[in-house]
Amino acid sequence: MSVVVGFVRSAEGDAALQRAIEETRLRGTQLIVVHSMEGGSKTSSSEVITYREALEEVERRLQADGVDHQVVELVRGNTPAEDLLEVAAEHHADLIVIGLRRRSPVGKLILGSNAQDVLLGADCAVLAVKASDA
Repeated sequence: MSVVVGFVRSAEGDAALQRAIEETRLRGTQLIVVHSMEGGSKTSSSEVITYREALEEVERRLQADGVDHQVVELVRGNTPAEDLLEVAAEHHADLIVIGLRRRSPVGKLILGSNAQDVLLGADCAVLAVKASDA
């Protein structure tokens, strides 16, 4: 069993990672950190480098904190939701943690399709967290 979290460089992504670490410790299981990029012409090389550096920092933090973890980087044209759900199924996750952000009234119409897809498509519990307002 494992806890799976999607990695995004944002306040919501940081909140999700922190909560996933807490859940991993509570459950005594492994943390799977998933980063998904579409790739191809939709992803610049500087974006790839920036995310790689951020993931290396996450790995250092998890190692320093003694968190049993694995980082999965995917660049295969899937949506982040598709990749997160696939990794969760492959690792028999008992929890997926995702970050949510506030949306405008127009944005609420499309709700953040990745979050919605994970919430509706997961075979395990999903914990959605928001970044603090502070």
